[in-house]
Amino acid sequence: MSQHEFLDISVDDLPVRGFLHVPGGGGADCLVLTHGAGANAASPLLTAMAEAFCESGLIVLRCDLPFRQARPHGPPPRGSAERDQAGLRAAVASMRRQTPGRMFLGGHSYGGRQASMLVADGAAEVEALLLLSYPLHPPRRADELRTGHFSRLQTPALFVHGSRDPFGSIAEMEAALPLIPARTELLTVTGVGHELATRGNRESLAGNVAQAFLSFAGKR
Repeated sequence: MSQHEFLDISVDDLPVRGFLHVPGGGGADCLVLTHGAGANAASPLLTAMAEAFCESGLIVLRCDLPFRQARPHGPPPRGSAERDQAGLRAAVASMRRQTPGRMFLGGHSYGGRQASMLVADGAAEVEALLLLSYPLHPPRRADELRTGHFSRLQTPALFVHGSRDPFGSIAEMEAALPLIPARTELLTVTGVGHELATRGNRESLAGNVAQAFLSFAGKR
């Protein structure tokens, strides 16, 4: 297994930047994975996930969204979602030039939400989505659901969610997922919040998620 920095500037004003993990002997299937609003592609969660998926035989690109490429710290500015989705579309296109296999897309929190909106609008074709800590609503504002695009989502999606996540309880997630016409599955991580991974559970969590997602993606 090898890892190296990745940069693709073939799309004007939308560079794809991050880290590419390649399994020993190469690979065919690929996962593009991105970060949440307060993190970047080097976050411990994304790094652990990328390593676990790569050990399972996938090529993995963990990439920085355009807002993070523009500023090293702070949340995405208002109005950045469209450009961040375009950045993910460019990342998927870049990886399709790298490998002939199946393409998967996912992200943590904000990154996962942008991935799901991109795919729901038909702007990128992938075989399945991996949504880590989907931010169903802002904390303590359960009436502000971020599910408007769920009815348009035709791509299978595995949701991984902590039982103490203030952005949505397990019960709220279970109530929202039937809005999606595609096949879905909810993997609950007991005792953790929105960040999912802790220093003590990071490797085991990543391994469990990789195993669950590959099983989910292999179903028809």
